[in-house]
Amino acid sequence: MARQFTPKVVTANALIEGDVIYLTDRDMWTRDMHMAELITDEAHAQLRLLDAQRRPSEAVGAYLADAAPGPNGPEPTHFREDFRRRGPSNYAHGKQEGRAYV
Repeated sequence: MARQFTPKVVTANALIEGDVIYLTDRDMWTRDMHMAELITDEAHAQLRLLDAQRRPSEAVGAYLADAAPGPNGPEPTHFREDFRRRGPSNYAHGKQEGRAYV
């Protein structure tokens, strides 16, 4: 039996800054996963990934990451994605400085 599709978000790294970014339903990049488009259809997910990969002047390394609906928008379902969205782990700097979950 075929495996059921799990919801996804399109994620990549910003070309200039290297920050983790997510594709929104308005076809824009955001650094906030809660604003990302939560994709529940496999075909649509593949199309959105192709769209993201065709934007090399904005983002690199685009891929589909598992996500789940949360009270404020998509939430990561895997430790790797939760870790990526927090930024560098060596000390609080950059986007970690102003975040409560550091």
